[in-house]
Amino acid sequence: MKRKNKSLILEDLDAVISRDPATSSRTAAALFSSGFHAICCYRFTHWLWQKNFKYTARFLSQTARFLTGIEIHPGATIGSGFFIDHGMGVVIGETSEIGNNVTLYHDVTLGGTTVFDKNGKVMSKRHPTIGNNVIIGSGAQVLGPIKIGNNVKIGSNAVVVKDVASNQTVVGVPAHKTFKQPEKDKSFKAYAVDKDISDPITDEIKNLQQQIKTLQEELEKLKMKQ
Repeated sequence: MKRKNKSLILEDLDAVISRDPATSSRTAAALFSSGFHAICCYRFTHWLWQKNFKYTARFLSQTARFLTGIEIHPGATIGSGFFIDHGMGVVIGETSEIGNNVTLYHDVTLGGTTVFDKNGKVMSKRHPTIGNNVIIGSGAQVLGPIKIGNNVKIGSNAVVVKDVASNQTVVGVPAHKTFKQPEKDKSFKAYAVDKDISDPITDEIKNLQQQIKTLQEELEKLKMKQ
């Protein structure tokens, strides 16, 4: 178990270096990355949680929250290569499940909602399940026991309340997919670099504005002829 945790921590450390252009070494990542500090504490508190030392795990988790501004519940499940950039304001709920090589920016919430089964009982799964190689932009809210597929990009301040299929980019409130979807590329590319991504709702509004402008010009021409 100790060897496994050590391996995970090294992968988390290397994730900081590979995805944060401001960090060039393991030493810098270990000293200055609040996201790395939070995930290190989580790895330990999650182990305590599994061993049923739940009060101790929660206490240490709250201490890490105070020190880093990042709240990760010890009951959450997080894969390898996890990276939180900047970190302040990130909240990850108890039944969240996160795959490998996932990146979160600041103010992201993986939040829970109360869901009832057919018999009217509250379901234990309340938080999202995130696939592999997912990037979640700053301020995004991913709420409820929904599933986010692999290679998904979620734009800043998006509110996601429904499942998102793999290889999609979603933006907006509520979140909806864009016309251009991310390429299947194993290298890390932040969500912000996709400059050609188009929001269909924004495009539709622009089209309507252009149509209104054209109609106004035609109306002015008709008035001039009278």
